[in-house]
Amino acid sequence: MFQNLTDRLGRTIKNLRGQGRLSEDNIKDALREVRMALLEADVALPVVKEFTEKVRARAIGQEVLQSLSPGQALVRIVNDELVSLMGEACDELNLSAQPPAVVLMAGLQGSGKTTSSAKLARWLKERKKKSVLVASCDIYRPAAIQQLQTLAKEVGAEFFPSSGDQDPVDIAVAALDHARKQHLDVVIIDTAGRLHIDEQMMDEIQRVHAAVDPVETLFVVDSMTGQDAANTARAFHEALPLSGVVLTKTDGDARGGAALSIRAITGKPIKFLGIGEKTDALEPFHPDRVASRILGMGDVLSLVEEAERKVDKTKAAKLAKKLHKGKRFDLEDFHDQLEQMMGMGGLGSLMDKLPGVGQLPQNVREQVNDRDMHRMLAIIRSMTLKERQFPDIIKGSRRRRIAAGSGTQVQDVNRLLKQFTQMQKMMKKMSKGGMKNMMRGLKGRMPQGFPF
Repeated sequence: MFQNLTDRLGRTIKNLRGQGRLSEDNIKDALREVRMALLEADVALPVVKEFTEKVRARAIGQEVLQSLSPGQALVRIVNDELVSLMGEACDELNLSAQPPAVVLMAGLQGSGKTTSSAKLARWLKERKKKSVLVASCDIYRPAAIQQLQTLAKEVGAEFFPSSGDQDPVDIAVAALDHARKQHLDVVIIDTAGRLHIDEQMMDEIQRVHAAVDPVETLFVVDSMTGQDAANTARAFHEALPLSGVVLTKTDGDARGGAALSIRAITGKPIKFLGIGEKTDALEPFHPDRVASRILGMGDVLSLVEEAERKVDKTKAAKLAKKLHKGKRFDLEDFHDQLEQMMGMGGLGSLMDKLPGVGQLPQNVREQVNDRDMHRMLAIIRSMTLKERQFPDIIKGSRRRRIAAGSGTQVQDVNRLLKQFTQMQKMMKKMSKGGMKNMMRGLKGRMPQGFPF
């Protein structure tokens, strides 16, 4: 997400380097580039105009601090205004009502409401330790109720059964009553999607809203519709009191216009981003962190939080102890490291959060993909336990057998073993002299073709 915007802004800032002061002329040229970048990202025109005017007013004539270049000064100003545009802080879900708190999911057809309902249920269970009931009021779409039931089972949420011949209001009221009797914390109600905002469907969701009085009414919208997402959210809010927005399919959106337009147009905060198809691919929307990503500065805080949640601490401690005793890092350990990275969203997700990655050439970024990691895992899984523990025995005939077993080529096996040897050397440096020694050994460069 935001890749095109990041590239354009990066070039703009680079052009300002070496100039001692932000003046009318150079800021005018830079803002023209910023304006074009935002428009190409499909940000709504009124939002672009207001944003660039605020940046211009702050930037013109501003003395550059001794330690800063004009480019860095502009980065700070643009960062501040991006945060202001998207909201000063992360807007948490309001679950302070007496249980069960009701969350109503609304949106157009195909926006990802049902999947987002399941993702939110999982997020509430895992992060907030809430007991969750999900219910479907979508009596129009074939298999919608069954889809939610399947997803509820996957995420460990309780499912309230319903059928296509029931009234949506009756389903919602019955689900709420069931949650009260079972002393559950949260009820998530998935409503029917609509192709557009029509009177009949809006009347239905208004009746559901009045019947259950939700603490949160979330509008689920596809980020790839750009500024149309913001306009749809605004029209929807005029008929229903929205409390926030869930922006879906952001992993497939290289522009980011919806994220930058929604709050300014609707006045409602983005509360969550859908960042993939899996049920754990939902993250709270932090304006400051998203601004940092847009400007190519990464999102280390989110990366640390994700590692804290998903890294297997027992395995990590076991590996540290093993290395400390001077034992060799083997392919079994390498396999565990690759699996942990995949559990954190894969290379694409990790790189998106690392500072400076946005400045890498496009061809370098394209070489880093999760396909390679899946291939590496397949190769290691085709080895015997002895081969994983003693990689030196893997010679010609073994390499051919491993390649055939993993559906790869012998050169793929050779490449993995080369990368493993480099990783082994890094781990040896770390065990002898800690992280400082390892980083000195790297000299700021990762081995060519290595995915970490």
